[in-house]
Amino acid sequence: MTNHAPSLNQKLLANVRELLNQSRKQVFTAVNTAMVQTYWQIGCFSCLSSVEDEQQGEARAEYGKHVLKQLSESLSKEFGKGFDLTNLCKMRTFYQCFPIRDALRHELSWRIHYTSRINHAEL
Repeated sequence: MTNHAPSLNQKLLANVRELLNQSRKQVFTAVNTAMVQTYWQIGCFSCLSSVEDEQQGEARAEYGKHVLKQLSESLSKEFGKGFDLTNLCKMRTFYQCFPIRDALRHELSWRIHYTSRINHAEL
């Protein structure tokens, strides 16, 4: 008995492969955009909270640092790594570097583009 199973159509495979690759790129872009916007908003919240505390004096500023540390601990417990005090401070610096949300370039990667800018701003 001979097996007459049809061979895989290479054009079909190429079309499905291209569709999957395009979908992966769209998902990456959507996730990256959401991350950039979320980190900007977290930075905005923490920056506004810090400004209010600093305007009310040194004791309140110290209290604000304590609140940021507590926020870090709570977020880390609930959402895992990525929300340590250093990262929250980077999110705040991110907001300070780009205070106008519409100026953000959503197609740029948080990890590569924005963190390098933040590290440069912290120097």
